[in-house]
Amino acid sequence: MEKAYVLLSVELGSGREVLNALEEMPEVKETHQLYGVYDLIVQVEAETVQELKELIEKKIRGVEKIRSAMPLIFIKAGDFQVGIGKRA
Repeated sequence: MEKAYVLLSVELGSGREVLNALEEMPEVKETHQLYGVYDLIVQVEAETVQELKELIEKKIRGVEKIRSAMPLIFIKAGDFQVGIGKRA
């Protein structure tokens, strides 16, 4: 199962309405309102990364009153390594 967080900016005063729409999607596992640059954060799941991308691009960004979406797709521990290489 592939997972991502999606940070959302929404139109002023529409946070609860957007959350209600997102919570109806079976792929949405968690939702939270935020104070800061972004208004909402949602955790989503899909079988593949491609399905995850399609979910974010088509379903989530298609929700009325969402102004912007910043997806943060999880990377599995074995798929990513930091600081590899020889030091001089």
